[in-house]
Amino acid sequence: MGLLARGIEARGVTTVALGLVKEVAVAAHAPRFLYLHWPFGHALGEVGNVAQQRAVLHDMLSMAISASGPGLVVELPYRWRRETYLPVADWNKPSDALASALSLQGDLEVQGR
Repeated sequence: MGLLARGIEARGVTTVALGLVKEVAVAAHAPRFLYLHWPFGHALGEVGNVAQQRAVLHDMLSMAISASGPGLVVELPYRWRRETYLPVADWNKPSDALASALSLQGDLEVQGR
């Protein structure tokens, strides 16, 4: 997946990959990678949980727009089957979950983790 994403990016198209195993996300070297600690086969969420699936899609689109550049792996804060997902009210507004994850990641980088 990382190789394909890098090839697409080389042609000027922004990509965001979604993965369920953080080590694979890092090893794949995809330009932008969102990681969720969810069961295999459920990258976008639970079957029939439209609000959850739309939230993840909103996070992906937000990352495509707001990521500072290639080489970013971000862990989204969702917990499997323990979250309530509100409908996406404005697809043009950046995702709060992604902003929170990016902020937390920036804090960890400042602390040297």
